[in-house]
Amino acid sequence: MSHSTVPRGRAQAKTQTNAKAKDGADPSTEASGAGSQTSAKSAAGLSGWPGWLAGRFGRSGKQGKSGAGGGSGGTSGKGRGDGLSGKVSLRIRLRRDRTLILMTVPAILLILVFNYIPVFGNVVAFQDYDPYLSDNGFVAMLQSPWVGFEQFDRVFADSEFWHAVQNTFVLFFLQLVLFFPIPILLALLINSVLRPRVRAMAQAIMYLPHFFSWVLVVTVFQQIFGGAGVIAQTLADHGSTGFDLMTDPESFKYLVTLQSVWKDAGWGIIVFLAALSSVSNDLYEAAAMDGANRWRRMWHITLPALRPVIALLLVLRVGDALTVGFEQLLLQRQAVGPDASEVLDTYVWWNGIRNQDFSYAAAAGLIKGIVGLTLVLVANKVAHLMGEQGVYKK
Repeated sequence: MSHSTVPRGRAQAKTQTNAKAKDGADPSTEASGAGSQTSAKSAAGLSGWPGWLAGRFGRSGKQGKSGAGGGSGGTSGKGRGDGLSGKVSLRIRLRRDRTLILMTVPAILLILVFNYIPVFGNVVAFQDYDPYLSDNGFVAMLQSPWVGFEQFDRVFADSEFWHAVQNTFVLFFLQLVLFFPIPILLALLINSVLRPRVRAMAQAIMYLPHFFSWVLVVTVFQQIFGGAGVIAQTLADHGSTGFDLMTDPESFKYLVTLQSVWKDAGWGIIVFLAALSSVSNDLYEAAAMDGANRWRRMWHITLPALRPVIALLLVLRVGDALTVGFEQLLLQRQAVGPDASEVLDTYVWWNGIRNQDFSYAAAAGLIKGIVGLTLVLVANKVAHLMGEQGVYKK
């Protein structure tokens, strides 16, 4: 009897391996299957975790690259996910962003109270509203009779309304041509100043009038351009008389534009300087190395960087075309007369609110709102055609 030199355990293992090979099974496949079962168990153990935790810690408690269990976590390419869908649940998002949500609640309440709830008051434009029908204004609104479009017919038939519309658009085009480019030019001028202290001081001086009320602004201009102002007194000392720009109806529209420039140009400067701060200095250095002078760098680098902001502010400015300054013009109405200072806002005040014809005022205000919305949509469409985003995307 012969004795084999192979131990019994190894012989049995070899025999089993050969048998599996004859049956077509691959030992490496079996090992891979065992690894897959282990990965599946690991993924099952993480199934109760939030998706982004499972994606971070994977199978072995270490940060993984492709989510829990290789591909079973569903978080690869998606970031934080929840289960197999790759989406964060509403409960996790609310818990994650609860601080930001609480911070926005006061702003949302203010917008609701002062912007959206008053919209329902436009219903009085289709009524003969009488506030004395009840002590409650809402009940009086319900009890007022409906008249349809009668108030709108009154508005369109009034020649003073069309005169106010004409003055409104004249002031708008003057402010668009004379006022809108000035903040851009001043921002470019301040941005070219190399010394930071001089730049900050100039910006602060130009922005300071933005905090002044229109009463103070009109008072300052009265002390300079009025009949008893500095210019008139200086001319009187040299034998000249009759200078009073504040009471001249012909030059009133230019005076109003000058007041708007002095008061609000600083705010526009801040907006454009913020846009200029995002432009990389490498672009200016590369252009200078290629031989571009200062004007070329401004035309090909600075102005293209300002185009999105210019388009956005221009669309918003067009939306406010029919709002050219109620308080500013109301304060100077008696000095120059209604023919030169009457705009839509003052027209609504004098003919609707002051005479307590609230339905008439609501109809005129609703017309103004519809025209303003149409102008915003048209201007935003033009911005899209020019390749800019505008107020909202396509």
